[in-house]
Amino acid sequence: MAESRPEYPTPGDVGQILISSEAIQARVGELGRQITDDLVGEVPLLVGILKGSALFTADLMRSIRGPVEIDFMAVSSYGDATRSSGVVRIVKDLDAPVAGRHVILVEDIVDSGLTMTYLLEHLSGQGPASVRSCALLVRETGDAPPPAVDYVGFEIPPAFVIGYGLDVAQRYRNLPYIAVYTGPT
Repeated sequence: MAESRPEYPTPGDVGQILISSEAIQARVGELGRQITDDLVGEVPLLVGILKGSALFTADLMRSIRGPVEIDFMAVSSYGDATRSSGVVRIVKDLDAPVAGRHVILVEDIVDSGLTMTYLLEHLSGQGPASVRSCALLVRETGDAPPPAVDYVGFEIPPAFVIGYGLDVAQRYRNLPYIAVYTGPT
């Protein structure tokens, strides 16, 4: 059954639904079980990248069995555009040190890998016990492949997507599914 679209999107902005809310929740549960199994006896620190990964990070945290901690970073590489500027800037760093911790960097989407590569290097330089990466979406760009991601939710085609935390100019984060953005860029 096709998922209905809420009334609020601007007509023409929301295209094909690529991933339903049910599929998202099922896959997040699988990722949580995998992380639980990989870090038995450890307390992982999920580092969510604001704002896009907020929903994913919260759902992922709830799907991990046992103690888990959470912190957030904010970076800028897109601004209000639909294409990355190519420059990563940390806007908000972590509240607590990561030394000796098992860190999982949680991203909403990885395409070029610029942000993830930069943040993994940034976190690795702070002496964690381990650093892993988790992305809800990995977008095929046709360019160089993105960096290896330890935990991948879904691979998607090269389209600009919105929903479940992903936005365009701060809009559409609250859609319960992932859809192609078809509005003006």
